[in-house]
Amino acid sequence: SGCVSAQKLHRCVTAVLSHQSLERVFHHCFKPLDGIERCDPVTSLLSVSISNSATPSQKYSHRLGKGEVVVKHGDVQEARWRGPKDPRPQLQLEFLEEPEDSLDSSYKYMFQSLRDIRNVLTEKMEELGECLRSHFNIEEFSPVSLPAQDSITVLGQVCCDGNGKLNAQSLLLEAGPAQGAQRVPVNLSELSEYSLFPGQVLVMEGMNTTGNKLMASKVYEGVPLPFYTSDVEVDADAEPLNVLVACGPYTPSDSLTFDPLLDLISVITRDRPDVCLLLGPFVDSKHEQIEKMQVTETFEAIFNRCIKSIVDGTKSVGCRLVFVPSQRDVHHHFVYPQPPFTLPNLSEDQRVTLAPDPCTMLINGVTVGVTSTDILFHLGAEEIIRFSRIVKHMLTQRSYYPLYPPVDDVNMDYEKFQSFGRMPFTPDVLIVPSELRYFVKDVEGCVCINPGRLTKGQVGGTYSRMLIQPCSAPSEDGRRVSPCLAAQVVKI
Repeated sequence: SGCVSAQKLHRCVTAVLSHQSLERVFHHCFKPLDGIERCDPVTSLLSVSISNSATPSQKYSHRLGKGEVVVKHGDVQEARWRGPKDPRPQLQLEFLEEPEDSLDSSYKYMFQSLRDIRNVLTEKMEELGECLRSHFNIEEFSPVSLPAQDSITVLGQVCCDGNGKLNAQSLLLEAGPAQGAQRVPVNLSELSEYSLFPGQVLVMEGMNTTGNKLMASKVYEGVPLPFYTSDVEVDADAEPLNVLVACGPYTPSDSLTFDPLLDLISVITRDRPDVCLLLGPFVDSKHEQIEKMQVTETFEAIFNRCIKSIVDGTKSVGCRLVFVPSQRDVHHHFVYPQPPFTLPNLSEDQRVTLAPDPCTMLINGVTVGVTSTDILFHLGAEEIIRFSRIVKHMLTQRSYYPLYPPVDDVNMDYEKFQSFGRMPFTPDVLIVPSELRYFVKDVEGCVCINPGRLTKGQVGGTYSRMLIQPCSAPSEDGRRVSPCLAAQVVKI
């Protein structure tokens, strides 16, 4: 808590420091995708004052492969990626949770007891354990440390016997209070495949003749939640919705000019999507010039100008805008689950939706799960793998962040996580941006998309776009039809 407190204090102090004597105003001409150089209010809003120079990144401006499609999912003609000229009047975008059950404002954090954390973890284990017991027709669970000459079935949470990385030799299984609350080492040598990580709740079969070590022979992993059934009437003749997804940073690492964001705005005005999901960081705490405090205005001022530029720059399109914060947004609350941004000036704008991290949204009857926290990278660093299925873990553990303990960069509030960090249903589409390579995968019927980041260091990155349409009937073979008709990952 002390380390987290110091980090948060550093962010708060740097956010209000302002070198007024060095303040400069830069007005740049940027070249959008149509090739026309111009100065307008949007570009002037994006000019950030820094102590040395807001010089555009040369590597970004000379990047290759602009607009190249690097990943495809589904089979849709290119012309369908262009939206209609007029906004759809009947577009419905809301959170899946009831208003009283959604995280819509900031809260007090950094004050939780170990007992509270233990209670949350125990409740999660008991809920998932009951689902596993029912699904696999298991009569009862045995205590993990009970000596037995016959095969036993145990429920527990994976943990590590030290502070290092989990491996096959350091694996422990910790039971809940109902099964004795003991820890026992596990031997995995008899398993042909497995994918385990700290915090994973599962059921194991095996022998424990001495009570000191479980010789695992079988692993029962979690079961995904059912999909949401919408009451929205499906119009079979309606055009599918075009949804654009982008994740920050929106500046190259060697410059604080928002050229990549301007290029993204040009893409939005060209393709006219119905919904734009924009995930942070918008003002990246890991940017070198932010870390060295080389800005001459507050982080909030930079952020507000950035958001206003997006709203003004896309006004002609009329698309819905969803802003999701990131743990790396230097001006925002450093906690998970993370409350939505506070933007009083846009509170009356019907186009703008401020979402928490994580969240589950309903877009015309299609459920979209979103988290800006890089759980894929965190899980990949801690997982021991003989058969990799990182994305599936989120669905089977029914959680946007199933890793325990979390990495040092994630300041977890477990009481709020119990309310706002778990999946209410298996989403039709799951957005999981990561430092790992971009992808689009169908996992257990859920289309999982890593759109990549809009910038990768000093060069351009990627964004994603998808066509969604709720399906009222299964396919001819009786299988569920995914509402995500097609998806692509595109270079900016």
